[in-house]
Amino acid sequence: MSFSNFVAPWWFLLLIAIGVLLAAYVVVQRMRRKRVLRFTNLELLEKVAPKRERWSRHVPAAFLLAALALLTVALAGPTSEQRVPRNRATVMLVVDVSLSMKATDVKPSRLEAAQVAAKSFAEGLTPGINLGLISFAGSATVLVAPTTDRAAVTQSIDGLKLAQSTATGDALVAAMASIDSFGKVVGGAEGPPPARIVLMTDGKETVGTRKAFDAAEDAKKAGIPISTISFGTEDGVVDIEGRQQAVPVDDESMKEIAKISGGEFFKAASAEELRRVYDTLGEQIGYEKKQADASKPWLMLGTLTAMFAAAAALLLGQRLP
Repeated sequence: MSFSNFVAPWWFLLLIAIGVLLAAYVVVQRMRRKRVLRFTNLELLEKVAPKRERWSRHVPAAFLLAALALLTVALAGPTSEQRVPRNRATVMLVVDVSLSMKATDVKPSRLEAAQVAAKSFAEGLTPGINLGLISFAGSATVLVAPTTDRAAVTQSIDGLKLAQSTATGDALVAAMASIDSFGKVVGGAEGPPPARIVLMTDGKETVGTRKAFDAAEDAKKAGIPISTISFGTEDGVVDIEGRQQAVPVDDESMKEIAKISGGEFFKAASAEELRRVYDTLGEQIGYEKKQADASKPWLMLGTLTAMFAAAAALLLGQRLP
C-alpha cells in the first residue's frame, strides 16, 4: 500500500513520537540495570533480584507501542478499492418478442425462459439503478420508462406478447431516446447518469427504419454501451401458419452490435445460461469499484492491542503500563 492510498499521510509523523518512546523505554531499562549492578550487598541482591531478567515484563510495553502504531495507520486514513453499489445509473432492457421467441429449443420456450430470467435480473438490481423496458418485434414499444419501481418492470415482463418481424435497430433507437429523455429530467449539476442498453434477441433483424449497426454507432457516440445477449440455439424451429420454419440465433450480428457500441456480447443457449448472463450483468451494472475508507480494521486492531497491553500489565505486573 503506497502513501497515495492514504487520505491524511501526515499522521505518520506520529511514528517519530512512537520511536522516541521506544528509545526512551530502552534507555530506562539500561539505567535500571546499571543501578542493579551498583548494588553493594551481593547476598541481599541474590535474595531480592531474580537470577535472570524476565522477558515477559516487556510484553505490556510492546503491545502498547504496537497499538499506537496501528492507531496511527488508522488516523492516516487508509483506503482500498472496494465494490460499492452504484447510486445512479440508467439501464434499458430491450427484449425481442418476435415469433421466433416461441421456439421450444429452450424449455419451456425462449420467451418464457427469457421472462423468468429478465424478472430475476430486474429484481436483483441495486436500488440506485433506474431500469426501463422495451419490447420489440415489427416495431418497438417503451413499456416502462426508466424507474426504480421494479414491480412495474416485472409486471410488464409478465405481459410480453409475441408479434411478427424483428426491428432491432428501431428498438435501440427507442432505448436511446428513452435514456436521453430521462437524463434531461434527472441530470442536474452532475449531468445525466451513466447508461447502458441490454439487448436480448434471438434472430436477425428483418425490418425497421434504422439499421441495428447504425444505431450501435449512434450509441457509441452517445457513450451508451450495448450489452447483447444472443439467446437460443441453432436448432430452433417454430410453426408459422402451419409451416415449420428454422429460427437459428444470429450470434454474429449481436457480436458486431456489442463491438461497435463498446459493449459486451453474451451467448445463452439455455435458461440456466441466460440466468448466469443476467447475474453477470447485474454485478457489472449494479456495482462499481471505488477507493473507499479502510481504516476500520486498523482501528479495531489498535484498540484490541491496547486492551491486550492493559491486560498483560495487570496480569504480569499488577499495574497498568
